Amino acid sequence: MTETTRVPGTANAPGAPGTPGWVTLVAPRPERLKGFYETLLGWEFRPGPPSLGMNLRAFVGDRPVAAIGQVQQHRASRAAAWTPFLLSADIDLAAMAVGACGGTIGVGPLNDREGGRLAIGADPSGAVFGIRGAAPFGRPGEGPGTPAWHELLTYEPYRIAPFYRRVFGFSSVRETNPEGAERVVLHAGSRPIASVRGLGRGETFDRGPHWVTWFQVRDVDASALRAVDLGGRISEAPHDGPYGRTATVVDPEGTPLGLIDRRR
Repeated sequence: MTETTRVPGTANAPGAPGTPGWVTLVAPRPERLKGFYETLLGWEFRPGPPSLGMNLRAFVGDRPVAAIGQVQQHRASRAAAWTPFLLSADIDLAAMAVGACGGTIGVGPLNDREGGRLAIGADPSGAVFGIRGAAPFGRPGEGPGTPAWHELLTYEPYRIAPFYRRVFGFSSVRETNPEGAERVVLHAGSRPIASVRGLGRGETFDRGPHWVTWFQVRDVDASALRAVDLGGRISEAPHDGPYGRTATVVDPEGTPLGLIDRRR
């Protein structure tokens, strides 16, 4: 079944409304993650904007791709997860739409030091996401180390997906995979950029609803093994899927992330 809610003028472009344009992570010990991500994804770290609590900003060449900060003490017990920031031409209007559609805004909207505008909120299930006005990097998946795919793991995907459609103007396609998991693929323009997935048979969510980001790599199998050598672990072994070869690993601070080769 296909459900559509299109925004006039939406194009298959890096800045299309709803396109993930930035990812951030807050962890108890961000400095411990530098070597892991430098070696696994080829990132170079530089100091980040202190006003937003992002201690480290990650680059691939001259392109900023992510930021890592230190979790506040009162939130240290919360499981860490990569947070995608979805693009919007009007941050304030999008933030209002979040509240009108059953979500909440916890931070912002506010201006960052680079002249951009952003907000951080949660959908009706409690999964955290951000809203940003401009993308620091180009089209998702353009080169190793860049964010290439995002998936929201939640309890009721068919109930939560309409929230993102209404706020960001996605179109969507509903699926059920052989494991019995319900799944909604979200499109920005004509490009699939994220999915909302429910529980499959035998699965449990011990972290609650959350987003997982997949990063482009040249060799998924070799990268998964490298993650283990660097102090992480494999949570889902490399396999072929509809959008390329993928694997899911966990970094040394317990944050899940995906590895993907979308070139296939």
